[in-house]
Amino acid sequence: MQDEHDENRDEAAFGRIVARAGEALSELMARPLEPGLYLVATPIGNLADISLRALAVLARADVIAAEDTRHSKKLLSHFAISAEMTAYHEHNAERERPKLIARLRAGESIALISDAGTPLISDPGYKLVREALDAGIAVRSIPGASAVLAALTSSGLPTDTFLFAGFLPPKQAARRNRLEQVKTAPATLIFFETGPRLGASLTDMAVVLGPRAAVIARELTKLHETISRGSLDKLAAEAEASGMLKGEFVVVVGPPEAEETDVSDAKIVEQLEKALNLESFRDAVRSVAEVLQVPRSRVYEIGLKLKRTDG
Repeated sequence: MQDEHDENRDEAAFGRIVARAGEALSELMARPLEPGLYLVATPIGNLADISLRALAVLARADVIAAEDTRHSKKLLSHFAISAEMTAYHEHNAERERPKLIARLRAGESIALISDAGTPLISDPGYKLVREALDAGIAVRSIPGASAVLAALTSSGLPTDTFLFAGFLPPKQAARRNRLEQVKTAPATLIFFETGPRLGASLTDMAVVLGPRAAVIARELTKLHETISRGSLDKLAAEAEASGMLKGEFVVVVGPPEAEETDVSDAKIVEQLEKALNLESFRDAVRSVAEVLQVPRSRVYEIGLKLKRTDG
């Protein structure tokens, strides 16, 4: 009798949850969608992770700008959303951005989505946002799933300060140079990486960053989600032994030890010399100060001395 009572109670609770969710979505759908650009987070694997606000915006938007329309149609079809779609990605952004801005100026609502997760994370959306804001157009974020935050929060590594560094360069020399730039950042580091390059990247991380604690996250929120933990050298050896891997991975690396964060003048000079080969003096000073987490005034003074010496 107790089991039957518990089952009936659970069914009633489930029914109330479904009803409340339906009511909330109905209320959202009944409101007109104000003109503007909406940055809509979509699931990174599990379709149930989409929010009610995201569904309401996607269903009411005048047009949905998607990184890959074929991929996004699967999501929209799953929730019976039929909407005009247009492609917006790194290869057509320069051509398509003026068209989208023109539609926004005309008072339309546009939802920007990526293939998975939160838009603007490793995609060209920020230029569209910048131009929309410059034109006085409202930009609203509809938060939701993010592979960066999902990997970070489940890693067991410090979360109070973190640096998302995106994809590392494909060539070893450039990759190690980038790792040197972020080596002393007093933060947990987060990278994206492709399967074929994972082993090589982890090896370079182990060489440059040392045997720090790290986590590799794969297939997050999906049926075969895996999270591997260990030192960088151990994870690198395991990845190399696995051979060619498929898919994309999130790599989370613990922050440096306290003694590693003491930045010497020589370290600043080293980073400045590298940065000045690629950037203007002002941009080099700013980027080095940000990466090494030191005052910009200190980097500026060292840069002036370096320029006088070179002169």
